[in-house]
Amino acid sequence: MRIAIDMDEVLADPLSKFIKLYHRDYGVPLDLIPEPGNEIYHHVPEHANRKWFDYINEKGFFRDLPLIEGSVEAVKKLQQHHDVYIVSAATEFRNSLEDKMDWLADHFPFITWQNIIFCGDKIVNVDVMIDDRAKNFIGFKGRKLLFSSPHNLLLTDYERVDNWQQVLDKLVGPEL
Repeated sequence: MRIAIDMDEVLADPLSKFIKLYHRDYGVPLDLIPEPGNEIYHHVPEHANRKWFDYINEKGFFRDLPLIEGSVEAVKKLQQHHDVYIVSAATEFRNSLEDKMDWLADHFPFITWQNIIFCGDKIVNVDVMIDDRAKNFIGFKGRKLLFSSPHNLLLTDYERVDNWQQVLDKLVGPEL
């Protein structure tokens, strides 16, 4: 089976970095938890609600993102049973390309460059796509696993996974 795995909010945690940067620049509390169905910028002062776009376009933003818990171990296990590809809409943010490649080399060195796809639209021919953004499932014919994130918690039209153990249970089996 061929599996496409998104990076942001699936492997890497940009939300905690946004919160840290908003706290630094605007005093938004570090314990901010976005409400279901909302994006992080819905919870910051109105004069700063487009600042996320500046942050995400800064060189280095994606370089030091924290890992999503369990992601490294789970991707290693998936790779033992399936062909795994990292697929990111990185071309949307020009400065993210080098950052994301370096981040993957640090955290997922077992994923070779041949299995990393940086694109705009995620028009990939795989059997399973794991993503936090439902828009990336449009036109995709395979199995869609929606990885839970605050912005998508109100969506009910997709098979949902809340963590990497649930991904393994669905794609490899509960014995792991």
